[in-house]
Amino acid sequence: MQSHLLLAAAGALGTIAAAAQQRPNILYIMCDDMGYGDLACYGQRHILTPNIDRLAAEGMRFTQAYAGSPVSAPSRATSMTGQHTGHTHVRGNREYWGKSGTLRYGANEDYRIVGQEPYDTAHVILPEILRDNGYTTGMFGKWAGGYEGSPSTPDTRGIDDYYGYICQFQAHLYYPNFLNAYRRADGDQRVRREVLTENIPHPMFGPGYEKRTQYSADLIHERALEWLDRQTPEQPFFGIFTYTLPHAELAQPNDSILAYYKGRLDPEKTYKGSEGSRYNPTDCGHAQFAAMITRLDTQVGQIMDKLREKGLADNTVVIFTSDNGPHEEGGADPAFFNRDGLLRGLKRSTYEGGIRIPFIVRWPGKVKPGSVSDHQLAFYDLMPTFCDIAGITDYRSRYANPRLEHDYFDGLSFYPTLTGRGEQQKHPFLYWEFAETNMLGVRMDNWKLVVKAGQCRLYDLATDLHEDHDVAAAHPDIVRRMTDIIRREHTDHPLFRLTLPQ
Repeated sequence: MQSHLLLAAAGALGTIAAAAQQRPNILYIMCDDMGYGDLACYGQRHILTPNIDRLAAEGMRFTQAYAGSPVSAPSRATSMTGQHTGHTHVRGNREYWGKSGTLRYGANEDYRIVGQEPYDTAHVILPEILRDNGYTTGMFGKWAGGYEGSPSTPDTRGIDDYYGYICQFQAHLYYPNFLNAYRRADGDQRVRREVLTENIPHPMFGPGYEKRTQYSADLIHERALEWLDRQTPEQPFFGIFTYTLPHAELAQPNDSILAYYKGRLDPEKTYKGSEGSRYNPTDCGHAQFAAMITRLDTQVGQIMDKLREKGLADNTVVIFTSDNGPHEEGGADPAFFNRDGLLRGLKRSTYEGGIRIPFIVRWPGKVKPGSVSDHQLAFYDLMPTFCDIAGITDYRSRYANPRLEHDYFDGLSFYPTLTGRGEQQKHPFLYWEFAETNMLGVRMDNWKLVVKAGQCRLYDLATDLHEDHDVAAAHPDIVRRMTDIIRREHTDHPLFRLTLPQ
């Protein structure tokens, strides 16, 4: 009798392990401020990105994918919450650094509390859902979903392993005084600061900064690879790699990657630096920016090599994207690298250049290699899509908070587009709002409404992708329909106020 029970138990465990192995791993790589045209597979002519290009050749490249916001923290919030910025709590880069004094790191003074506005703890986020359904979760890079000591940090929001920057302002400095770390398996109770002892004897800005040796982008990448190395085919994992490259500051190791670009991208750009923004000076801004993207590309190649080494590549969905459009901070020069001027606008703008981003998905056996899709998606579609990939059904009813009068889930799964199975639902509209520049945006089919300080401009993207010709006066009915969408979708927020159209 006992032997039969043992055999049955062993058989059940084997079935569970097999089922776990069949569930795909999900690896979401989101870089920082990479524009739509910054990759060779999207038309870039000055920067080498062979590994990301290979990812596109082995998967699906999207041409009409959108960030959740034109700036970092709210864009990341939409991917975490499945809500657009008319509904999600975090709608801007509201900062908490500097509100409680400073600490000393060697000769350097740094903030005692760092971070951004916390995610609403009443609303579920992606890693909580995936971990609740049997996935191991790891996040490496920027958090930007709460400040240190707030109720929303990786340790409280479904992350098993974390290493990176809790605060995105701290991420302005590539050779920082500390990074944040948390590992549940080591018994960590909360996210902690890991002091970078080789950096702190040297200044944070100006002469002497070049003596700092602990480069955060490399440290974060190394921890991410170590985490991947601990994964097995029997246990599905959800990795969130929110790498900081190629965001300002323009600083990196003076190695062969940087050397390759020096002298190739003339006329070079010099930048005097901004101590208050933590952007150190550079005399080769073009070479620095190009090398940062190629460095990121090299890291993507190493990630794929690790997945292949571990036998995980064929059962892992790999997504590569950027959190918003390109920036011109810290000496960056997007006009130089995107001379075709395909899209109008930069980071912080709801014109296409601020929100349309590269988006690539590799999934062997499901996604057709070398395919290109013009499906219109936004970051708030990630939650339903990842739930479909993981086999999590009815996530809306399972995870909606009954204590909230309205617990919004705005996304539509693009699983059918990836796999060719089922009918792909299409958004009747996509929606953005960003209070810090007092801008809104709505896309409805090929119509694009941009609202600045309450003033409406309408563009037909089918014939005017650069958004040069405002046709609002010729189509008042379309403007009315789209402003009705704004009034319906916008929920008031005391921290992020903006002007609605009349």
